Amino acid sequence: MVLLLKMAGAILAAALLAVTLLKSLIGLVGVLLVLVKVVIVIAFIGLMVVIVISIMRSRSRARAERDDF
Repeated sequence: MVLLLKMAGAILAAALLAVTLLKSLIGLVGVLLVLVKVVIVIAFIGLMVVIVISIMRSRSRARAERDDF
Protein backbone atom coordinates (compact mmCIF):
# COMPACT_ATOMS: atom_id res chain seq x y z
CA MET A 1 0.00 0.00 0.00
CA VAL A 2 2.82 2.40 0.88
CA LEU A 3 4.60 1.60 -2.38
CA LEU A 4 1.42 2.37 -4.31
CA LEU A 5 1.07 5.75 -2.57
CA LYS A 6 4.71 6.57 -3.31
CA MET A 7 4.24 5.76 -6.98
CA ALA A 8 1.06 7.83 -7.17
CA GLY A 9 2.84 10.74 -5.48
CA ALA A 10 5.74 10.49 -7.91
CA ILE A 11 3.40 10.43 -10.89
CA LEU A 12 1.45 13.40 -9.52
CA ALA A 13 4.66 15.35 -8.88
CA ALA A 14 5.91 14.61 -12.40
CA ALA A 15 2.58 15.71 -13.89
CA LEU A 16 2.58 18.96 -11.89
CA LEU A 17 6.18 19.62 -12.90
CA ALA A 18 5.29 19.08 -16.55
CA VAL A 19 2.34 21.48 -16.26
CA THR A 20 4.52 24.13 -14.63
CA LEU A 21 7.22 23.79 -17.29
CA LEU A 22 4.59 23.94 -20.01
CA LYS A 23 3.16 27.16 -18.56
CA SER A 24 6.60 28.78 -18.50
CA LEU A 25 7.28 27.60 -22.05
CA ILE A 26 4.01 29.12 -23.25
CA GLY A 27 4.92 32.38 -21.51
CA LEU A 28 8.35 32.39 -23.17
CA VAL A 29 6.83 31.80 -26.60
CA GLY A 30 4.38 34.66 -25.98
CA VAL A 31 7.19 37.04 -25.08
CA LEU A 32 9.18 35.99 -28.14
CA LEU A 33 6.17 36.56 -30.39
CA VAL A 34 5.71 40.05 -28.96
CA LEU A 35 9.39 40.81 -29.56
CA VAL A 36 9.12 39.63 -33.18
CA LYS A 37 6.05 41.83 -33.70
CA VAL A 38 7.86 44.84 -32.23
CA VAL A 39 10.84 44.25 -34.53
CA ILE A 40 8.52 44.03 -37.55
CA VAL A 41 6.81 47.30 -36.61
CA ILE A 42 10.15 49.06 -36.08
CA ALA A 43 11.42 47.77 -39.44
CA PHE A 44 8.26 49.01 -41.15
CA ILE A 45 8.58 52.45 -39.57
CA GLY A 46 12.25 52.57 -40.62
CA LEU A 47 11.28 51.66 -44.18
CA MET A 48 8.69 54.43 -44.24
CA VAL A 49 11.26 56.96 -42.98
CA VAL A 50 13.72 55.89 -45.70
CA ILE A 51 11.01 56.25 -48.37
CA VAL A 52 10.04 59.73 -47.14
CA ILE A 53 13.69 60.82 -47.06
CA SER A 54 14.26 59.58 -50.61
CA ILE A 55 11.13 61.41 -51.83
CA MET A 56 12.30 64.62 -50.18
CA ARG A 57 15.78 64.25 -51.72
CA SER A 58 14.41 63.69 -55.21
CA ARG A 59 12.12 66.73 -54.88
CA SER A 60 15.05 68.78 -53.63
CA ARG A 61 17.26 67.67 -56.52
CA ALA A 62 14.50 68.32 -59.05
CA ARG A 63 13.98 71.80 -57.62
CA ALA A 64 17.74 72.48 -57.71
CA GLU A 65 17.96 71.34 -61.36
CA ARG A 66 14.94 73.44 -62.26
CA ASP A 67 16.44 76.52 -60.57
CA ASP A 68 19.74 76.08 -62.43
CA PHE A 69 18.10 76.79 -65.79
